[in-house]
Amino acid sequence: MLIILLRRLYQAIFVLLLVALISFCIFRFVGNPVDNILGQEATVEDRNELIDRMGLDDPVIVQYGRFIWNAVRGEFGISYRTAEPVSALIAERLPATLELAFVSAFFALFFGVILGVYTAVRRQGFSAHFIMTASLVGVSLPTFLIGVLLIWLFAVELGWLPSFGRGDTIMIGAWETGLFTISGLKSIILPAVTLGLYQMTLIMRLVRSEMLEVLRQDFIKFARARGLTERMILFRHALKNTLVPVTTVAGLQIGSIVAFAIITETVFQWPGVGLMFINAVYFVDVPVMSAYLLLVGTLFVIINFIVDMLYFLIDPRIKQDPLNRGGS
Repeated sequence: MLIILLRRLYQAIFVLLLVALISFCIFRFVGNPVDNILGQEATVEDRNELIDRMGLDDPVIVQYGRFIWNAVRGEFGISYRTAEPVSALIAERLPATLELAFVSAFFALFFGVILGVYTAVRRQGFSAHFIMTASLVGVSLPTFLIGVLLIWLFAVELGWLPSFGRGDTIMIGAWETGLFTISGLKSIILPAVTLGLYQMTLIMRLVRSEMLEVLRQDFIKFARARGLTERMILFRHALKNTLVPVTTVAGLQIGSIVAFAIITETVFQWPGVGLMFINAVYFVDVPVMSAYLLLVGTLFVIINFIVDMLYFLIDPRIKQDPLNRGGS
């Protein structure tokens, strides 16, 4: 287990350094930071002073090392558009994105597993066929179109839910959340469903296919012969043996929820880091763009690392094979 843990840490550090290199290249070589900060009317003295203060005349490897050190400390420079520290902008908007990602992931995992098991057990029933047919909508339609359709139905036609914004929020310690207010809960429903629908359909179809495969195994027949209840067979024996591939896909999909929240936040004007990134691209705010890329890459690596560690709990056989390369 220690060998696998060390190997995963090495891979995570390598990926983070690679992502940091890409972010640094965006920060260093996309546009001219001196022109973006001072403008074209700046004097030569002002430009030279800023170049010296930002260390832009240092060797590239020195600048890259300084960029990594600043990123480790949570310093990503100053926004060209608002003249505020990028770390402060991210800290202000990150709770909204994480809140949306959490609710979307819960929606995708809960309904994906439940519907996957149901459609596998009742695979010949009308309801199972209807669910599988309807799930093609979640896979086929683009996210922005799903969001627009949900807004038209539930906000415009029925008037049940708000079409944009986060609603009322409250502070719990240093965390701002809308999950404990009525308007906040109503506001998060449509964007969470929009963001999690695609992931839910993938998880559901994967759980169904893995469940059908496991139900054909001999140990399931022996469990039935021993007189175990169908509920115990399904949830204690069959479902447990489907969790390794499901965990892999679910972990990657949870990471993609954060990465692809850009579209959903734009459609619903959700005040998170995704919407902040869209505005940064529009105004060529390079520090915000590079910080967002590094943030998303870090979240992917952390989630992937957690998924790798979950394999030890789900499949004890991995502990017996330190060279096992299962997982991501």
